[in-house]
Amino acid sequence: MIFFSHPFWALLLLMLAMGTAHAEVRNEDPTEAMVRQIAKDLRCAVCQNQSVYESNSELAKDMLKLIRDKVTAGEKEPAIRDYFHQRYGDYIYLEPTGQGMNALLWSAPFLGLGLGGYALWLAMRRWRAQAVMTEKTASQTPPPTPDAAMQSRIQQELERMRM
Repeated sequence: MIFFSHPFWALLLLMLAMGTAHAEVRNEDPTEAMVRQIAKDLRCAVCQNQSVYESNSELAKDMLKLIRDKVTAGEKEPAIRDYFHQRYGDYIYLEPTGQGMNALLWSAPFLGLGLGGYALWLAMRRWRAQAVMTEKTASQTPPPTPDAAMQSRIQQELERMRM
């Protein structure tokens, strides 16, 4: 137990134990949880890439208050999101939707990959057909016979190699 005999380790262990001793469980209002969820999904119209919940701009604070008022009034999440969508368009969503022109943007990489795969398959089929045709024509044609001049040259080269 030499390890715990040093005052530093004992103090560190005591601090870790005390940190969790006073932890309390919070019971959050369900409406506030819904407000937070909606506000985290909506983009602040002034800030770039910050949610309404995280932004400190005046417009974001007004939007958060409006969301809170609508939730307190009993409006459902889709109606609140639709309200902001009608006012600001697709830009208001932090994550783009898969509807309209966005559907084309979401599906274009997969469509391009599929078309590229199909084009590669066609090209490979054509290359294979050409290779088979080349093999057939190569096996069917006899090798060319050398003429008299070529035969005399071959003989001269062979005699020169023997020497």
